[in-house]
Amino acid sequence: QVQLVESGGGLVQAGGSLRLSCAASGLTFSTYRMGWFRQAPGKEREFVAGIRLAGGSTYSADSVKGRFTISRDNAKNTVYLQMNSLKPEDTAVYYCNGDRYGSRWPMKAADFGSWGQGTQVTVSS
Repeated sequence: QVQLVESGGGLVQAGGSLRLSCAASGLTFSTYRMGWFRQAPGKEREFVAGIRLAGGSTYSADSVKGRFTISRDNAKNTVYLQMNSLKPEDTAVYYCNGDRYGSRWPMKAADFGSWGQGTQVTVSS
């Protein structure tokens, strides 16, 4: 019933930019806090950035602070991740997810039982 579809990934040189999108269906999107996560080979899935219901409150992990910006368009049921100044260390599969009742940062990947297919981001040096 709930579907999350990530898109916008690709191959980019270090210092470049990408804009990821996550389209959600099967939920009342405007009532969910949304976040982006990423998982590199051999690593745990980690929280990247989050945005609260109305979009006015955001949080970014230290590793991406100042480079990545999360935003949302509730009319389109879509959350975005603008990624600038990309580094090879950003290479990972990027996923979105959401919760209705969470209030603390950071979001925890282990709190979510279902995920979309993700979108691959590869940053070359």
